[in-house]
Amino acid sequence: MDSMENRKITIIEGPPPIFEPVQDAWVLSLTECSQNKGSHPWIPAVTRLRTFNGPALVERCYRAWRDGETIRLHFRDAMGLEQSVPILAARSVDTEEGQVLLLWVRVDPAEIEMAFDSDEGAEDDFDL
Repeated sequence: MDSMENRKITIIEGPPPIFEPVQDAWVLSLTECSQNKGSHPWIPAVTRLRTFNGPALVERCYRAWRDGETIRLHFRDAMGLEQSVPILAARSVDTEEGQVLLLWVRVDPAEIEMAFDSDEGAEDDFDL
């Protein structure tokens, strides 16, 4: 795998990812140091993706970060246009339905559709 392939995770099939804004202090600290210099501020978000090789994808992220590189999530939006967002953190979780890759990313709200959960008291299905 070449160096460019090591710097991205691509969603090959399925619907576009759903990005949920997060307000966790540690995620906010990750984005604070790397705020976009443009007119739109970045928003930290998390997305959950089913995968067959979660640990290998997390390892790919760790290798890129160790080498001082940015790794990006590449996907097609609802209109079929290619999009990408930088990945800030990654974790693989085993569930009854299989492996799930949790990716914390930076999104530009002007470019990416995000889901806002109105049920603030609901607990997450994943043990983080």
